[in-house]
Amino acid sequence: MLFDLVSFVENNENCFDRNLQQGHITGSAWLINSTRNQIFFTHHKKLDRWLQPGGHSDNDANTLAVAMREASEESGIEDVFIQPVKDAIFDIDIHTIPARKSEPEHLHYDVRFLLEADASQPLKLSDESNEIRWFSLSEAEQICLEPSLKRMLDKTRHIFTK
Repeated sequence: MLFDLVSFVENNENCFDRNLQQGHITGSAWLINSTRNQIFFTHHKKLDRWLQPGGHSDNDANTLAVAMREASEESGIEDVFIQPVKDAIFDIDIHTIPARKSEPEHLHYDVRFLLEADASQPLKLSDESNEIRWFSLSEAEQICLEPSLKRMLDKTRHIFTK
């Protein structure tokens, strides 16, 4: 996947623009609590499934900043209570977004970061979600139906349950 992401960026100078019809870079947050035993998910309205917070770069090449912005917007947790565990990329996923209305089917080149948030902060539901909440690692296993979510959950267990 890394090779495909690099190739996409090298061949598309406007890769961060959501109007690039073949696909674009997105940023996501794998958001864990400070004790590292819970993960935050949003039940996405349009896709009707539990996902990590994330979204379009909107021409911002700083995908870590995009992931942090999306984590705050989709959780309602103020950005001062969210910080990267590391600045390094945690995961990459390339997935197809189905056609809708005037938008053709396209790819999201999703760059994901491991972020930590203060889970005692109040959550606020955004217009993009049906529900939001923190899940224990074992609860998360039940809702991580996508292979990429399972992969990130496995990485989390590997890093924090040694």
